Amino acid sequence: MRTLLLPLLLALVTVSMSAAQNTGTITGVVTTKAAVLPPARATIDQNVCGNEVADETIVRDAAGQVANAVLTLAGVKSSANPPAAGVLNEKCRFSPHVQIVRPNATITTSSSDPMLHTTNAANAAGRTLFNVALPLPGIKITKPVGPMGIVRLNCNTHPWMRGWIVVTDEMAAISGADGKFTLANVSAGTYELRIWHEQLKGAPQKVTVAGGQTANVTFALQ
Repeated sequence: MRTLLLPLLLALVTVSMSAAQNTGTITGVVTTKAAVLPPARATIDQNVCGNEVADETIVRDAAGQVANAVLTLAGVKSSANPPAAGVLNEKCRFSPHVQIVRPNATITTSSSDPMLHTTNAANAAGRTLFNVALPLPGIKITKPVGPMGIVRLNCNTHPWMRGWIVVTDEMAAISGADGKFTLANVSAGTYELRIWHEQLKGAPQKVTVAGGQTANVTFALQ
């Protein structure tokens, strides 16, 4: 039995090494000199929301590294299984603030706050995709997000609340609190790497991936 298994194991190792040699990784960091916006004044439900709620339009650290930017590899379909999509109304904000969802997937919206929230989702043209009321904590409602595009979330009850869903079937990543992102297992080749941010702008960049190597990219948004 061990004699029969050895060639199979060697073949699997060879295939794994070949795949690693034909794919690489893209890493990078997103930065900006733009200032963080002042907090929004809560005009209702201050017992839960507080008097002010942080404005998450621009989230950056002291070094200018930007969170919540979405990096997309143009024309490259993602083969990874996406995580379950969901948005939580929590302390008068949407969590997560930005997320990536596959086209025509469903998203579960819920609330942990003891008062009425609404999750109003609209596409880039302003057409409402769904608008659900969450009058009590713990209620969960599932709705489809539709085709590729940018979906904006609002709460009709608390007008300062904002959230975003980037609907795409392409390979994509979101920059973290340190502004960094990673796209792994990218086939060797040259690609266009695009960036989206809810307020800041950045030009696409060409990036070349070599097998077994890491390509580093920096985006400076304005």
